[in-house]
Amino acid sequence: MPSAQPLPDNVELLRTRVLVERDRVTSVSGSDYPHQYPGISNAWDLEEFKKNFQVKINRLSQHSIEFDLIGVDASVANAFRRILIAEVPTMAIEHVYVMNNTSIIQDEVLSHRLGLVPIKAPPHAFDYKGADDGPTDLNTLVFKLKVKCERNPDAAEGETDPSKLYINSQVYSGDLVWEPKGDQSERFADDPIRPVHEDILIAKLRPGQEIDMELHCTKGLGKDHAKWSPVATASYRLLPEINILKPIKGDDAIKFKNCFPEGVVALVKDDDGETMAKVVNPRKDTVSREVLRHKEFENKVRLTRVRDHFIFNVETSGIIPPENLFVMAVNVLIEKIKIIQPAFEKLAAEA
Repeated sequence: MPSAQPLPDNVELLRTRVLVERDRVTSVSGSDYPHQYPGISNAWDLEEFKKNFQVKINRLSQHSIEFDLIGVDASVANAFRRILIAEVPTMAIEHVYVMNNTSIIQDEVLSHRLGLVPIKAPPHAFDYKGADDGPTDLNTLVFKLKVKCERNPDAAEGETDPSKLYINSQVYSGDLVWEPKGDQSERFADDPIRPVHEDILIAKLRPGQEIDMELHCTKGLGKDHAKWSPVATASYRLLPEINILKPIKGDDAIKFKNCFPEGVVALVKDDDGETMAKVVNPRKDTVSREVLRHKEFENKVRLTRVRDHFIFNVETSGIIPPENLFVMAVNVLIEKIKIIQPAFEKLAAEA
């Protein structure tokens, strides 16, 4: 087979970029499927995929991560996003047993608020609890919430601040007390089960009001209820690309720079000492298309996005470290493939 000839520049641009125009976005659908372009096979090749595929971590903090996923189709990137949101398991409060609740919050509303409190517990250490299964130390965590509000005998006369006038005027997630069952105290001795945040306000009480509850946490998925989602947000965007087609100098360069967020464009001197615009960090661009509104930049700049370069931003709920989340999402996708692969093999054998 003769060696593949490079595609014309305009065709290569449509194949690899999403085009951002003044009033529309074009070339949004991928076209990398077999025999679409002369001389380019586009058939699946694992070795070729390995050459192009990359994962780069750009920012990592206690509860968030930004990473680049390069060399995959949008369908794959979106699959990971959906899995991060809905199919990585966690532990959350599922059953609330109310012994006493004289607060102004109804039982069901209070139960819902408690369910959304993130619980710091390793999901891999627990089994799913079936509808007919009883609670055990392998599928359930137990918390107690017992708080009663009383007047503070030491409060100053004329005090109006409820936090000083009363004792236990506010109920926080830190008031949840874990009660180990079975060998849980030994299993989690190094990292005890607890709410991720201790300062989540659950309810406000006044003297004589009391909350007494037992809470059972079970393992679940975000697709069943948001309380089991391990992330607060999980999103991606395509890498922006700004191409200056003709030099932009002088006052136009200053105006050009101001069309973008800070840090995207810098002003530099050319060989003649004249100020000119230079793109230094297109990653920071929000693709507002402001620059395309001005006639002086017509045919001087082209805005695109790299079709197979995804910038992921993931903020966790604090249950699972952010550096572990993507790996867990990959494992979930692998398990899905293992389920469907035999069906494809059977179909291929019958064809």
